Amino acid sequence: MKKYSISTFEKAESALAERRQSVEQELQRRRREVYALAPEVAVLEQSLAATGNKLLMAAAKGGDDLPRLIEEIKVKNLDTQKAIADILTELKGDPDYLDAPYHCQLCNDTGYVSGSRCRCFVDLLDKFSYEELNASCRIRLRDFSEFREEYYADEKVRSHMLKIREYCRRYADNFSEDSDSLFFVGMTGLGKTFLSACIAKSLIEKGRGVVFGSLPDFLRTVENEHFGRAQGNTLDTMIDCELLILDDLGSEFQTSFSESAIYDIINGRLNLCKPTIISTNLSSKELDARYNERIISRITGCFVPLMFMGKDIRHLRRQLSAQ
Repeated sequence: MKKYSISTFEKAESALAERRQSVEQELQRRRREVYALAPEVAVLEQSLAATGNKLLMAAAKGGDDLPRLIEEIKVKNLDTQKAIADILTELKGDPDYLDAPYHCQLCNDTGYVSGSRCRCFVDLLDKFSYEELNASCRIRLRDFSEFREEYYADEKVRSHMLKIREYCRRYADNFSEDSDSLFFVGMTGLGKTFLSACIAKSLIEKGRGVVFGSLPDFLRTVENEHFGRAQGNTLDTMIDCELLILDDLGSEFQTSFSESAIYDIINGRLNLCKPTIISTNLSSKELDARYNERIISRITGCFVPLMFMGKDIRHLRRQLSAQ
């Protein structure tokens, strides 16, 4: 079973408690509304409760008449329920208007079904796990509208980068579990991190499960958790999320642990058919020299490469701001 941090559990359990409280408040409001319009509904509901008590008393007493009494109570309950449903249909157009409007009908917003975590609870745990990871990200989310084509002075380069931008925009607009994995390649300062942040922002705003951040930062967290220096299971969260965006492959401190973790992340997501976006400043030769064949073969064989071109935008931005 996937592990979560204590804070993630607390947030998810708090969210479930808020849902239950909201449902109870809404149900009380509906009852007041219906009772004011049709007081007989309250009487009928009291009758249902009374027949329930009669059933318990009859079962405790036993005797030859028990089957007959149970059948009589059952018929009476069904008639009473139908009478309530008919009134609710006439008043509100919904025979189930006084049923608790739970967010999850499987667990009634308790978070558990037959002693196991309900899917709604797992979804909340994942949601807060993603938010916690993204909150620690030092990269600011960006918007496609902030893209400045004037930073690409050469006409051919500008045309190429506009195509890259539109490709990324369409990727975000049409994202699904079948989306491709992307590999952003190019020198420092060409917009790889910027467009990654644009995709992340677009999908996070749509409620998709995105984890976005610097690969070196992620690896430090994974290592700390692995050796018991921190709580949580960042590795599983990175592997399980809908879209993982890893910025700056190649800037991490190279160790046997980091290389193994990178392989586990990439391979784990490929096995689950989950899309990943990776960016790097390294050339193909530098990648080949730095990483083992298992990692390189998975990136080159399973990711769509996007080549970023131009001059370092950060220098151009400073020049333009100085004018």
